[in-house]
Amino acid sequence: MPMRDKVILTCAVTGAGDTVGKHPGVPVTPAQVAAACVEAAKAGAAIAHVHVRDPKTGQGARDPALFREVVARVRDSGTDIVLNLTAGMGGNLLLDADDPSRMIAGTDLATPAARMRHVEELLPEMCTLDCGSMNFGDAVVVNRVRDLERMAAIAKRVGVKPELEVFDFGQIEIAKHLIAAGLVPGRPLFQLCLGISWGAPATTESMAAMKAALPPDADWAAFAISRNEFPMVAQAALLGGNCRVGLEDNLYLGKGRLATNGELVERAVTILESIGFGVMTPAEARGHLELQKRW
Repeated sequence: MPMRDKVILTCAVTGAGDTVGKHPGVPVTPAQVAAACVEAAKAGAAIAHVHVRDPKTGQGARDPALFREVVARVRDSGTDIVLNLTAGMGGNLLLDADDPSRMIAGTDLATPAARMRHVEELLPEMCTLDCGSMNFGDAVVVNRVRDLERMAAIAKRVGVKPELEVFDFGQIEIAKHLIAAGLVPGRPLFQLCLGISWGAPATTESMAAMKAALPPDADWAAFAISRNEFPMVAQAALLGGNCRVGLEDNLYLGKGRLATNGELVERAVTILESIGFGVMTPAEARGHLELQKRW
């Protein structure tokens, strides 16, 4: 896709990583996650990427009831931010350090139907599909191609646009397979995920090479974690893509300065405007991505 004057800015408001103990402002309860989505919208984000957490432990969760409360609160708030619910939970495999034949606590492997249950019920405009398996810290994230086919088929059936999250080149090939199989209708949307351990590094070279490997008609966005978050905002826009920030990816506004989601979005808007780009409103993003407005 050609470079545009405006880009779509997503805020990933909480994630599922072990960040709660590192930052007291990481949203945990459904009320906090929903408030973070509203905060991001007011700061200029068009899309909120939503995980939920167990309110008692702060750990990542996939309970449909938690997603249901977040969605209801955001919709009742009056903001029209596009909701992009994760479908990434349910693929977490942890193995004993000395005996890899033995699964240990923290493993959460679920069927494709279970991983998509909240998407089927709540009908967000978007959901994520993590397009492959990879090492992730001490865990292995498991996304078999046959399971991704089933998840993509569910998203297609209920009219929810998948955001194809890719962490390396092999995952781009899996996403292309889903497209070729007719499981991703319309113009595909990719998210290039950079800087995560054992995935593609957060470099200009990686982003440009991954962009070149995408289907020519694809929309795409990119993000990087930690201190590379803001440089990759500018890089994605300059290469013709869209951008993402948020506390899922980075906890800091600067060295030693913990951020809020709103501050991360505001900083991204400032960076984009300083290099000649505007940001799309939710309505503009909805139109560009050809989403089915639900509310």
